Amino acid sequence: MVSPKLLIDSSNPTTLLNSLFTHRQPTFLHSRNFQQPSRTLNTIRASALNRRDFIADTAATAAALSLSPVIGLNSSSVARADTLSEWERVYLPIDPGVVLLDIAFVPDDPSHGFLLGTRQTLLETKDGGSTWVSRSISSAEDEDFNYRFNAISFKGKEGWIVGKPAILLHTSDAGDSWERIPLSAELPGDMVYIKATGEKSAEMVTDEGAIYVTANRGYNWKAAVQETVSATLNRTVSSGISGASYYTGTFNTVNRSPEGNYVAVSSRGNFYLTWEPGQPYWQPHNRAVARRIQNMGWRADGGLWLLVRGGGLYLSKGTGITEEFEEIPVQSRGFGILDVGYRSKEEAWAAGGSGVLLKTTNSGKSWSRDKAADNIAANLYSVKFINDKQGFVLGNDGVLLKYLG
Repeated sequence: MVSPKLLIDSSNPTTLLNSLFTHRQPTFLHSRNFQQPSRTLNTIRASALNRRDFIADTAATAAALSLSPVIGLNSSSVARADTLSEWERVYLPIDPGVVLLDIAFVPDDPSHGFLLGTRQTLLETKDGGSTWVSRSISSAEDEDFNYRFNAISFKGKEGWIVGKPAILLHTSDAGDSWERIPLSAELPGDMVYIKATGEKSAEMVTDEGAIYVTANRGYNWKAAVQETVSATLNRTVSSGISGASYYTGTFNTVNRSPEGNYVAVSSRGNFYLTWEPGQPYWQPHNRAVARRIQNMGWRADGGLWLLVRGGGLYLSKGTGITEEFEEIPVQSRGFGILDVGYRSKEEAWAAGGSGVLLKTTNSGKSWSRDKAADNIAANLYSVKFINDKQGFVLGNDGVLLKYLG
């Protein structure tokens, strides 16, 4: 088992979980405000383009971006939307090669949101995602690191960001200023997910299966599980979990349900794990399919979806945690499907490699392919619906699609 020193609340004896955690009393870093952008983005909306015009326009835009040595606060920005059926592409003021990883909006102001990615990418919108400007965090730029911002979450005006190398940021004013929360260097694994759960409260997960909760704006944290996943597997490897002996100790993906349940895929994709609030350990499960798992998540009705390498999509039988799945035929063209996002119980979208974009309107029983997205030469990693009218698809090379409805 791992012994991190992650800001543990020593006043609560229940946090001393089998000597997994040791006490540490942190101090707050002084809050530092974001640098304000020097200009706003101009929106250039294109009329319907045919295939040839679309390709030519995309190539010209890429060439223009490549001529700018620095694309940021002081450079000319490009914000252009190309209609893709029910989606439009929004061009961003970022360097080529950036992979977008997460997006979140302030609940009280759905027009105000933030977009994260690799290469310390942080963008802000105040018009619902039609235009974006670059933002910077002075406390992060003072160091010789190029952070990968993995996840962001808001509850009210309070927001949280986690990244790699280990960085934790908190805001209490809807992102006008951010405070950096110090963390132990012995934190087990990289922070890959965070969820704002209430006033001053959040839940954080690392890729080694550690789950921590705070109720005082990150001043101290306590563990929600008694051990990392590696330790759990060492105890349960004889229980028949296929492939556990090849486990590398990290998650490939992790997703949380609205009820607080988690499902995570092992880094090799040979099995998956689940956790429900109150359980002391992660529960490993054999995969019910032949191919390795790419990603898993929760449907709007409380069931599970499962993606396998090579483009296969499976839905669980019934709701809740189960090992019974049935395959659903999809037109993935052999490219991997990487994520699924639900707009409602009936409508969902799946996205994947080489611009694969699929839609269902009957709770996943059948899927149709949006062929217009084939023109986008990028992998689409994440589908996020903020509400039934606001959704986004995130990809590599700075690709962002905005739902039109």
